[in-house]
Amino acid sequence: MKDAAPLAGLRVVEFLGLGPAPFGCMLLADLGADVVTFRRPGSALPASVRNRSTMEVDLKDEGARRLVRDAVAAADVLVEGFRPGVMERLGFGPAETTAVNERLVYARMTGWGQSGPLASTAGHDINYIALSGALHSATRRGGTPTPPANLLGDFGGGAMYLVTAVLAAVYERDRTGRGTVLDVGILDGTTYLTSMLHEYRATGRWSDEAGTNRLDTGAPYYDVYPCADGKFVAVGALEDPFFDVLLTVLGLGPELAAGRHDPASWPALRDRIAAAVRTRTRDEWAELAAPTDACLTPVLDLAEAGENPQVRERNVLVSEGRGAWTPRLPIGFRDTAIPAQDLLDSWRPTLHGEDPAPARPGYSASS
Repeated sequence: MKDAAPLAGLRVVEFLGLGPAPFGCMLLADLGADVVTFRRPGSALPASVRNRSTMEVDLKDEGARRLVRDAVAAADVLVEGFRPGVMERLGFGPAETTAVNERLVYARMTGWGQSGPLASTAGHDINYIALSGALHSATRRGGTPTPPANLLGDFGGGAMYLVTAVLAAVYERDRTGRGTVLDVGILDGTTYLTSMLHEYRATGRWSDEAGTNRLDTGAPYYDVYPCADGKFVAVGALEDPFFDVLLTVLGLGPELAAGRHDPASWPALRDRIAAAVRTRTRDEWAELAAPTDACLTPVLDLAEAGENPQVRERNVLVSEGRGAWTPRLPIGFRDTAIPAQDLLDSWRPTLHGEDPAPARPGYSASS
């Protein structure tokens, strides 16, 4: 088991799904929680299933069902990522699990949530962020919305929302003695992430016309520009002092700062910035801007990111050799998963002193 970590001693049972739930459980495990992941026999392990114990279980086998019930009875948290009703059909819905563990925090991770006209329908990150309004904000003027991989919905609005809800519920449970059922939807979490944009819109500082606002590439000082070598730099000089430094780094005159907050001046200013950036390579600009407050940085691909001095200093990417990298949590990170059966055996004293159940053909364990 894990110790000397923020979540040491927290017991989590995961019914393996896709996307945000595995990522959320990875984060809990990286923070020290003991996570045992149950999956269907022969199923593949999706991305983000690391640093925890896994076990194949055939829920048609009564021995496997007993093992799962015992794990749930000893757990603090259960995480499932299936469509509404699936866990009930498997016999491990909230009613069944609460009957054996009233302190259980039962976290249901879905795309649309447990209610509403779309609750039972399929979807993916791109669909959830589209309906929340978030995808519309990733659009250049006159262009097509561009999804940022599945980072925004699955992981930003989904997994991070899941972990926050779980930890809040565990804190509440420790005060009240009773668990709860969490209805965590990617749509909900992604919509919450748009809070600042809704505030701006309500006060007249955000337009529904895409690509015309300060933060959606409308402003020329918050955008991405091609360099002489075809690579790109990102410019984020929103504040006046930083914009002044940007002009100096780019070799542009200070007179361009006048009226820069007026959208009418943006097309001409964009042309001047773009022309200047095209005179050097990406890495030349990166070297010039690095020691300044120009807010100009190189746009790196995933392989290049691991070689960046700032990223290396923060120790957030671990080299796996041959250009492969694994992101890690720099605060409280622990990587000490043990075989699933050993982990479950360590939980069993919680079950009123029962003897550990013998191995049964309905399940197999790995770490």
